[in-house]
Amino acid sequence: MSEKPTFDILLLLARPAAGKSEIIHYLENTPLSERQSRFHVGELAEIDDFPMLWTWFEEDALLEKMGFPRLHTDAKGYFLHPYLWDLLIERMGLEFIKQQRDLPGFADQYTTLVEFSRGSEHGGYASAFAHLSHEILSRAAILYVNVSWEESLRKNRKRANPDKPDSILEHSLPDDKLERLYREIDWPQVSAGDSNFLHIQGFRVPYVVFDNADDVTSGQGEALGQRLEQVLDGLWMLYRSGG
Repeated sequence: MSEKPTFDILLLLARPAAGKSEIIHYLENTPLSERQSRFHVGELAEIDDFPMLWTWFEEDALLEKMGFPRLHTDAKGYFLHPYLWDLLIERMGLEFIKQQRDLPGFADQYTTLVEFSRGSEHGGYASAFAHLSHEILSRAAILYVNVSWEESLRKNRKRANPDKPDSILEHSLPDDKLERLYREIDWPQVSAGDSNFLHIQGFRVPYVVFDNADDVTSGQGEALGQRLEQVLDGLWMLYRSGG
């Protein structure tokens, strides 16, 4: 573990529309000095698999228009192969390598925020964790944003903007697709047995749960800041202990 006063890597995990992107937006709009002192987060480098996923949707639509076979998804937008979910995790690992190469002062100044959702239908977090690189796992902490399926559905509907389906903050899924992909999750199983650490590929990765049942993230106010500070303080203590 490094000696810098901020997390190296934070994995933000949750069902869709649970509040991950809203937390990132809040951190982005917090002055750096406050972000470091309150949340143990430095300069921000972000890795989100949604833009990668959306590129595949766009490419498939273009290929179909050109009269060629779709490469990644069927006409309803479901992956042709389950392993593509894991490819996204591998892609995020590659992006992390490129960030280290390209961002001056990366090791000392940056916190990388890695955001994704996984449902049991496509392998869940167990499958995703199996494809995280050792370099990420050895330096990561996990913030899991907990909401019910019903709350995920409500906020997914609320944030939908049909004019900006590629937007990080305003994209959404049809109800039936959200239900098929994300109603069932394996977070309770992968986090069972240890309330502080996940055991992944031989690494003990510290984690905390951010309870967002009352949707404190949408308001983007001090209530969010206070809860985020509380949970990240607890995570920071686990992170610094090294397990």
